[in-house]
Amino acid sequence: MVSEEVQERALPRRRRSTSPSIADVAAVAGVSAQTVSRVSTDYAGVRPATRERVLAAMREVGYVPNSAARALKSGSFRTIGVVAHQLARTGESSTVEAVVEAARQRGLGVTLVDVQSPTSQEVSAAVASMASVAIDGLVIIRAESISPDSLTLPPHLPVVVSDSHFAGHHPAVATDQQSGTREAVTHLLELGHRTVSHLAGPPESLPAAERENAWREALVRAGRPVPTPLATDWTAASGYHLGQELVPDIQSGAVTAVFCANDQVALGLYRAVYEAGLRIPRDVSVIGFDDIPEAAQFWPPLTSVAQDFHLVGERLVAMLADQLSGDQHPPERVLLPVELIVRQSTAAPPVQ
Repeated sequence: MVSEEVQERALPRRRRSTSPSIADVAAVAGVSAQTVSRVSTDYAGVRPATRERVLAAMREVGYVPNSAARALKSGSFRTIGVVAHQLARTGESSTVEAVVEAARQRGLGVTLVDVQSPTSQEVSAAVASMASVAIDGLVIIRAESISPDSLTLPPHLPVVVSDSHFAGHHPAVATDQQSGTREAVTHLLELGHRTVSHLAGPPESLPAAERENAWREALVRAGRPVPTPLATDWTAASGYHLGQELVPDIQSGAVTAVFCANDQVALGLYRAVYEAGLRIPRDVSVIGFDDIPEAAQFWPPLTSVAQDFHLVGERLVAMLADQLSGDQHPPERVLLPVELIVRQSTAAPPVQ
């Protein structure tokens, strides 16, 4: 144990208000600063007794080894960066949660930045700030409308993206938006609905565009009329306000089925329908997208297209880990399947 007298000599009063340094540790342990540096970077050529003395001194003075110094020795910071947008949304938060857990299981830390908007400028700035504090690789959650060519990234930084339009530029993980949408529309048409209305997502969102395009193509392929889609901002509030616009057509029988861009939008539509004295699915059938945990608790329970956000996060970390381990041929694009979960919010159209 280092004596109190040595500590008093090693740490003059003028230094106590500042962060402990390597020199402080060296003075307390009675070794050179070079020896402390070797211990802090896990250098193998330090005698066990000396190493223990230095570690004890570090604890005594509260010294924390610099992560950058460790990286110089190990070649790795053992930390990955994650750039996300709108963490309040279920998909983003669930994916980030899975990334953090998968990284933890691999002994990796996570530095997270939630950008205000997913523009190339903001994401590039976020990446630059993380790179300055040392990361080994990067996960971008939902690049949305960012052009891969416009994104500025540090050279040689391993990157994976949860977005299909980055395939060919960076390894990407995406869910099959199109097949899920087609299955939803087909389900409603097979129930006997003449067509399917759509409460779409924001125009700038790639997943929203993929769902809208697949919805339109499914109706055209079936030879059915294509109603004008109504764009939401992904929120229940927007689903409610646009749902109020649909209420007269639901009452007249012109609208009997609605495919919603996500489950929150469907929740808003539920409120608009019930406030008008109508019922689901008696007067209108409703399908959502995402299958959030609460979807089964709606009344009636919501039919929805299920995405496995946790699997997305796990695959992103696995693909990034492959790059970090020196794999020169990571998958260019992984497309994960989705599943239509049929519940009580869909039924045959009302008899006119």
